[in-house]
Parts: sequence; structure tokens; C-alpha cells
Amino acid sequence: MTNGIALGLGLVILGVFAADALFAGGSLPVFLGKEFAALVEYLSFWR
Repeated sequence: MTNGIALGLGLVILGVFAADALFAGGSLPVFLGKEFAALVEYLSFWR
């Protein structure tokens, strides 16, 4: 991954979080955290 692609991807991700905070109440980080915890729990089953 080049620096330009990494910078662009980072700006897109920050833009999504900023738009969520401004227009939807900022619940996206909580949702993503819960889904990530569920994914880790699911993957630990296969261990």
C-alpha cells in the first residue's frame, strides 16, 4: 500500500466518523466496537 492510498483511506474513514457524529448522533464507534467484540468471540470458537 502506498502512502497516498493509506492517506486517502484514512481520510475516508475519518470522514465517515465525522459525518456520523454530525448527522447521526455518533453511534457508529459503539456499533463497530460491539460487532468487533462479537467477531472476536466467534473467532475464538474456532481456536
